[in-house]
Amino acid sequence: MKGTYCLVINVESDSETKVGSLGKLKFEKGHYVYVGSAFNNLENRIARHLKSRKQKHWHVDYLLMSRNAVVEEVFYKQSEKKEECKFAKIISRYGTAVTNFGSSDCDCKGHLFKIDKPGKIEWSANGMRPLLREDLKKRESSTPSR
Repeated sequence: MKGTYCLVINVESDSETKVGSLGKLKFEKGHYVYVGSAFNNLENRIARHLKSRKQKHWHVDYLLMSRNAVVEEVFYKQSEKKEECKFAKIISRYGTAVTNFGSSDCDCKGHLFKIDKPGKIEWSANGMRPLLREDLKKRESSTPSR
Protein backbone atom coordinates (compact mmCIF):
# COMPACT_ATOMS: atom_id res chain seq x y z
CA MET A 1 0.00 0.00 0.00
CA LYS A 2 1.19 3.53 -0.83
CA GLY A 3 0.04 6.82 0.66
CA THR A 4 0.19 9.49 3.30
CA TYR A 5 -0.03 9.10 7.07
CA CYS A 6 -0.38 11.27 10.16
CA LEU A 7 0.95 10.35 13.58
CA VAL A 8 -0.76 11.99 16.55
CA ILE A 9 2.01 12.25 19.13
CA ASN A 10 1.66 13.16 22.79
CA VAL A 11 4.73 14.84 24.26
CA GLU A 12 4.17 14.19 27.96
CA SER A 13 6.33 17.01 29.36
CA ASP A 14 8.40 19.93 28.13
CA SER A 15 11.64 18.64 26.70
CA GLU A 16 14.61 19.36 24.49
CA THR A 17 15.71 16.80 21.91
CA LYS A 18 18.56 16.80 19.39
CA VAL A 19 16.95 16.27 15.98
CA GLY A 20 19.68 15.41 13.49
CA SER A 21 20.81 18.36 11.38
CA LEU A 22 18.17 20.62 12.97
CA GLY A 23 20.07 20.54 16.27
CA LYS A 24 18.40 20.82 19.67
CA LEU A 25 14.70 21.58 19.52
CA LYS A 26 12.37 22.41 22.39
CA PHE A 27 9.08 20.53 22.47
CA GLU A 28 6.35 21.85 24.74
CA LYS A 29 4.10 19.40 26.52
CA GLY A 30 1.07 18.61 24.38
CA HIS A 31 -0.05 17.07 21.13
CA TYR A 32 1.71 17.13 17.79
CA VAL A 33 0.80 15.77 14.38
CA TYR A 34 3.51 14.50 12.05
CA VAL A 35 2.69 14.16 8.35
CA GLY A 36 4.63 11.63 6.28
CA SER A 37 4.31 9.48 3.20
CA ALA A 38 5.53 6.12 1.95
CA PHE A 39 5.51 4.78 -1.56
CA ASN A 40 7.22 1.44 -1.05
CA ASN A 41 5.22 0.09 1.88
CA LEU A 42 3.00 2.34 3.97
CA GLU A 43 2.26 -0.32 6.58
CA ASN A 44 5.96 -1.01 7.19
CA ARG A 45 6.75 2.69 7.50
CA ILE A 46 4.06 3.21 10.10
CA ALA A 47 5.06 0.04 11.97
CA ARG A 48 8.66 1.26 11.99
CA HIS A 49 7.61 4.57 13.56
CA LEU A 50 5.80 2.68 16.31
CA LYS A 51 8.85 0.57 17.24
CA SER A 52 10.78 1.70 20.28
CA ARG A 53 14.14 0.57 18.90
CA LYS A 54 15.29 1.70 15.47
CA GLN A 55 18.05 3.58 13.74
CA LYS A 56 17.44 7.30 13.53
CA HIS A 57 16.81 8.19 9.91
CA TRP A 58 13.99 10.75 9.70
CA HIS A 59 13.50 13.80 11.93
CA VAL A 60 10.49 12.18 13.55
CA ASP A 61 12.66 9.23 14.69
CA TYR A 62 14.54 11.54 17.05
CA LEU A 63 11.32 12.78 18.63
CA LEU A 64 9.75 9.33 18.87
CA MET A 65 12.82 7.83 20.51
CA SER A 66 12.67 10.31 23.37
CA ARG A 67 11.07 8.86 26.50
CA ASN A 68 8.65 11.75 26.42
CA ALA A 69 6.83 11.10 23.14
CA VAL A 70 4.08 8.55 22.55
CA VAL A 71 2.17 7.91 19.33
CA GLU A 72 -1.48 7.91 20.38
CA GLU A 73 -3.20 7.61 17.01
CA VAL A 74 -2.36 6.96 13.38
CA PHE A 75 -4.40 8.09 10.38
CA TYR A 76 -3.66 7.26 6.76
CA LYS A 77 -4.85 7.70 3.22
CA GLN A 78 -4.04 5.17 0.56
CA SER A 79 -3.03 6.92 -2.65
CA GLU A 80 -0.77 6.61 -5.65
CA LYS A 81 -0.23 10.40 -5.53
CA LYS A 82 2.19 12.22 -3.25
CA GLU A 83 -0.12 14.19 -0.94
CA GLU A 84 2.15 14.78 2.05
CA CYS A 85 2.39 18.55 1.45
CA LYS A 86 -1.36 18.80 0.84
CA PHE A 87 -2.04 17.22 4.23
CA ALA A 88 0.64 19.35 5.91
CA LYS A 89 -1.23 22.41 4.66
CA ILE A 90 -4.54 21.03 6.02
CA ILE A 91 -3.01 20.22 9.43
CA SER A 92 -1.39 23.68 9.55
CA ARG A 93 -4.90 25.13 10.00
CA TYR A 94 -5.07 23.41 13.39
CA GLY A 95 -1.68 24.30 14.80
CA THR A 96 1.80 25.68 14.41
CA ALA A 97 4.57 24.09 12.33
CA VAL A 98 7.88 23.13 13.88
CA THR A 99 10.09 24.91 11.33
CA ASN A 100 11.93 22.62 8.88
CA PHE A 101 10.92 19.45 10.76
CA GLY A 102 10.31 16.69 8.22
CA SER A 103 10.23 19.05 5.27
CA SER A 104 13.81 19.04 3.98
CA ASP A 105 12.63 17.73 0.59
CA CYS A 106 9.87 20.32 -0.05
CA ASP A 107 8.94 23.97 0.42
CA CYS A 108 6.61 23.45 3.39
CA LYS A 109 7.39 25.27 6.64
CA GLY A 110 7.37 21.90 8.40
CA HIS A 111 5.61 18.54 8.60
CA LEU A 112 5.30 18.46 12.40
CA PHE A 113 2.66 20.64 14.03
CA LYS A 114 1.93 21.56 17.63
CA ILE A 115 -1.84 21.09 17.92
CA ASP A 116 -3.98 22.45 20.74
CA LYS A 117 -6.99 20.20 20.11
CA PRO A 118 -6.27 17.15 17.91
CA GLY A 119 -9.88 16.03 18.35
CA LYS A 120 -10.97 18.98 16.20
CA ILE A 121 -9.21 17.66 13.10
CA GLU A 122 -11.73 16.32 10.60
CA TRP A 123 -9.76 13.26 9.51
CA SER A 124 -12.49 11.49 7.55
CA ALA A 125 -13.56 14.68 5.76
CA ASN A 126 -10.00 14.86 4.42
CA GLY A 127 -9.94 11.23 3.29
CA MET A 128 -7.92 9.89 6.23
CA ARG A 129 -8.82 6.65 8.00
CA PRO A 130 -7.79 5.57 11.49
CA LEU A 131 -5.29 2.75 11.72
CA LEU A 132 -5.57 0.63 14.82
CA ARG A 133 -2.44 -0.85 16.39
CA GLU A 134 -4.20 -4.22 16.29
CA ASP A 135 -4.34 -3.91 12.50
CA LEU A 136 -0.60 -3.39 12.36
CA LYS A 137 0.04 -6.32 14.69
CA LYS A 138 -2.09 -8.57 12.48
CA ARG A 139 -0.11 -7.50 9.42
CA GLU A 140 3.22 -8.01 11.23
CA SER A 141 2.27 -11.51 12.37
CA SER A 142 1.14 -12.48 8.88
CA THR A 143 4.39 -11.26 7.28
CA PRO A 144 6.94 -14.08 6.98
CA SER A 145 10.21 -13.40 8.77
CA ARG A 146 13.40 -13.26 6.73
